[in-house]
Amino acid sequence: MASNFKVLSLTDAAATRIKAIIADADRPIAGLRVGVKNGGCAGMSYTMEYADGQKPGEDMVEDRGVKVFVDPKALLFLLGTQMDFTATKLASQFVFNNPNQTSACGCGESVAITPVNPEAVRVTA
Repeated sequence: MASNFKVLSLTDAAATRIKAIIADADRPIAGLRVGVKNGGCAGMSYTMEYADGQKPGEDMVEDRGVKVFVDPKALLFLLGTQMDFTATKLASQFVFNNPNQTSACGCGESVAITPVNPEAVRVTA
């Protein structure tokens, strides 16, 4: 699916980490697939997996030399999201800075996200 707006963007840290993960994969990987699923105490959680290529209906975002494929069911939940990667002495993780997120659970594993109203999205040519 070709679109005139960027569904999500990557920080330098996220792009660097994704490149390292892809380089260490045991098979050729085209990029990372990102989505959301129902579950957790706040209602939804983010999903990530290796992507062999673009599936029908998916948006493909190329940012900082990394391809990210966005599950079409997650598009309105992820619109405007910035994906970051943080590392501390005790943990490292991808972080989704999502303007559509309304709350998160205390454990950090699930979130509540309100989808963007498709009529409010204005696409310019």
